[in-house]
Amino acid sequence: MNDYPFTFRGADLVARPDGSLWWPEARVLCVSDLHLGKSERIARRGGTLLPPYETQETLWRLDQAIADTNPATVICLGDSFDDLGSALALSPEMRTTIFRLQAGRGWIWIEGNHDPGPVDLGGTHRDELTIRDVTFRHIALPHETAEVSGHYHPKAAIPGTAPRKCFLKDDDRLILPAFGAYTGGLSVNDAALGDLMMPTALAILTGKRATPVPLAATVSRRPKRPR
Repeated sequence: MNDYPFTFRGADLVARPDGSLWWPEARVLCVSDLHLGKSERIARRGGTLLPPYETQETLWRLDQAIADTNPATVICLGDSFDDLGSALALSPEMRTTIFRLQAGRGWIWIEGNHDPGPVDLGGTHRDELTIRDVTFRHIALPHETAEVSGHYHPKAAIPGTAPRKCFLKDDDRLILPAFGAYTGGLSVNDAALGDLMMPTALAILTGKRATPVPLAATVSRRPKRPR
């Protein structure tokens, strides 16, 4: 089995190798930081022209995760779009794909710092959402517990390997990796994450399988902060 099942605040959850979080009992699939339209936003602001395929790739991966789990509810945990202009600039084909993925299930857009407002793409918009005492929000709050968040795009490396996107988990909080195809990352050894996570935290690496590694066993790399 390539997934990593674990219990968090009484909920039996599954970290999937693709970076999605699955809650089988509640039939909730959660992904964070899709950053749809990032190449369009960079070009619009005068940056490097990049092939505009990351939105298609991200939605394809999300489509596969939904097919694998058949969730009753999908939670997009903030920064689903690189900015609100990126949401408006989605092609008709990408909009149709999103509507197809939403069909027959609940769909929650949690507001992020990149997309702090509603978009005309179906679903329900929330600042945060609590299900069975577990709260889903975009950015972790230092003194909260039973919290699932995103925002930081954590990455971790173990000796002899390249950094990989990862979940971060301790007794109080769970931070999801960025699900988007074109997203940077922040080293789990960065002070911003060190201030949030207990020393006993796990980094659950994504890739071919979800691999748990003690945070203390990860290799410090120069961090690249998410934008």
